[in-house]
Amino acid sequence: MKHVLLASLLGSAIAMSTAAMAADTDLKALEAAAKTEGAVNSVGMPDDWANWKDTWSDLKTKYGLTHMDTDMSSAQEVAKFDAEKDNASADIGDVGAAFGPIAVTKGVTQPYKPSTWSQVPDWAKDKDGHWALAYTGTIAFIVNKKLLHGSAIPTKWSDLKTGKYKVAIGDVSTAAQAANGVLAAAIANKGSESNIEPGLQLFTELAKQKRISLANPTIQTMEKGEVEVGVVWDFNGLSYKAKMANPDDYVVLIPSDGSVISGYTTIINKYAKHPNAAKLAREYIFSDAGQINLAKGNARPIRADHLTLPADVQAKLLPNEQYKGVTPIKDPAAWEKTSKALPQKWNEQVIIEMN
Repeated sequence: MKHVLLASLLGSAIAMSTAAMAADTDLKALEAAAKTEGAVNSVGMPDDWANWKDTWSDLKTKYGLTHMDTDMSSAQEVAKFDAEKDNASADIGDVGAAFGPIAVTKGVTQPYKPSTWSQVPDWAKDKDGHWALAYTGTIAFIVNKKLLHGSAIPTKWSDLKTGKYKVAIGDVSTAAQAANGVLAAAIANKGSESNIEPGLQLFTELAKQKRISLANPTIQTMEKGEVEVGVVWDFNGLSYKAKMANPDDYVVLIPSDGSVISGYTTIINKYAKHPNAAKLAREYIFSDAGQINLAKGNARPIRADHLTLPADVQAKLLPNEQYKGVTPIKDPAAWEKTSKALPQKWNEQVIIEMN
């Protein structure tokens, strides 16, 4: 009986493998295989983040895929894929850019290159298709025009040195947004992933002027008027502005002297129970319709240069021209090492000057 069962399981596995292989090269086969699976379960892709809601709705309408999400951090997603293995409850996740390579190293992903693969920049994808950024985050300023104390709106990092307002960046020891903010300032001042000193020097100067705010730039602190100039991901800044009672009081912009661009990538679980549905989800996310869905959620699509967004959707985003001077992280290994050392350096150089 065991041999019969084993043969049956092997046959099913081969059939599934064949379907998955066919799916990589044939969208019709992928759609058919996904419809047979009937569901796609995600982690870290809740309805209200980057407008995932519309993508899940479209996949249900077009292909009959039911969906369930469990929200969690990038590190938790990778750990879940690794821990559950043959009893996988998740098929696909959305993680910060740094966690794509980590997931591959742990051996918990499977590759799929969507049909729009060639329009994804090389810096934003794994050459074998294990991960690819679907949307980007670029460090930006969000400025409350009513709280500048007579100063001009800062449009570049160097402007921050001469303003009368306080600058809120958040906790560099816990928030990737804050750490990337320091990196962006470093890059604008000829620093790099391995040399963050120019960024630290800028914030040290602000600290000496008593112009570092300890408020974390969030929707709550902004609504309370606790943030005068905030250093945030562009999609967070745009989302915060849109939710304000008086959105015209706020300006969101990419500093013109340089910034860092990163983003979020889907990872498909190597052990997924619905592998073809997960691949179809990635295919759809990278299609024009899927990219527009992300843009509706204030997230800048990775294929922004290849899309014509509806006017009302484009109005939610910053103009493409603002991104001409941004720099992707070129040396992730160096940045990982630097970012781990950053909290201590921040305390020793910046926080000490605030006391």
